[in-house]
Amino acid sequence: MKHHPLRLRGIFAAIVFASFGHAALSADLAPSAGAPMTTQSPWQVRLRALGVITRDNGSVDGIPGSGLFYSDTVIPEVDISYFFTDNISAELILGTTYANVHGEGSIAGLGEIGKTWLLPPTLTLQYHFTDFGAFQPYLGAGVNYTVFYNQSGKSADSLDVKNTFGVALQAGFDYMFDEHWGANLDVKKIFLRPDFDATVGGADVSGKAKLDPWLIGAGVTYRF
Repeated sequence: MKHHPLRLRGIFAAIVFASFGHAALSADLAPSAGAPMTTQSPWQVRLRALGVITRDNGSVDGIPGSGLFYSDTVIPEVDISYFFTDNISAELILGTTYANVHGEGSIAGLGEIGKTWLLPPTLTLQYHFTDFGAFQPYLGAGVNYTVFYNQSGKSADSLDVKNTFGVALQAGFDYMFDEHWGANLDVKKIFLRPDFDATVGGADVSGKAKLDPWLIGAGVTYRF
């Protein structure tokens, strides 16, 4: 079948027009060479004021009715987060605090038994909910390893609380003012029950300190 020359020229012109139109549209949609694409960094930091509230429980082995309680503290705390996706991140919290250990129950007469400093780095894996605009809640769970240092006895001659692992659960939210800055509220529960040794009146004793602290923090968020 033969094609009329005018019809062929019309078809050719339509193809050329469509090709150039597609190229022009693609050029309009593509970023210009002088305008770099911006992507949000996966790194985030927070600075918080952190309240450390202990469970106030524990006992000395072999002494019926013995109990322990610990001082609560407020400390500065820094955390660093890395976002694998918009929803999933890992967070490492860094801070240090101390606890005064007191006798309770049948050993209340000992008063303040001693003092220890704690370094409790905690790593959690978080899931962030991103469907609420500037309000960005999250849940997390992870592991804690607490190092006890600068320990000293008071009514006890010596105090040695053992380093130990714990499990951490977490809930909180960021309220972002823009793509970088926000406010944060965060609550963690750490299940922390170290063993300890002490010397009291020349006698060696041991037991378990059931600290199980709540970590309640508020502060600022910065996303790079």
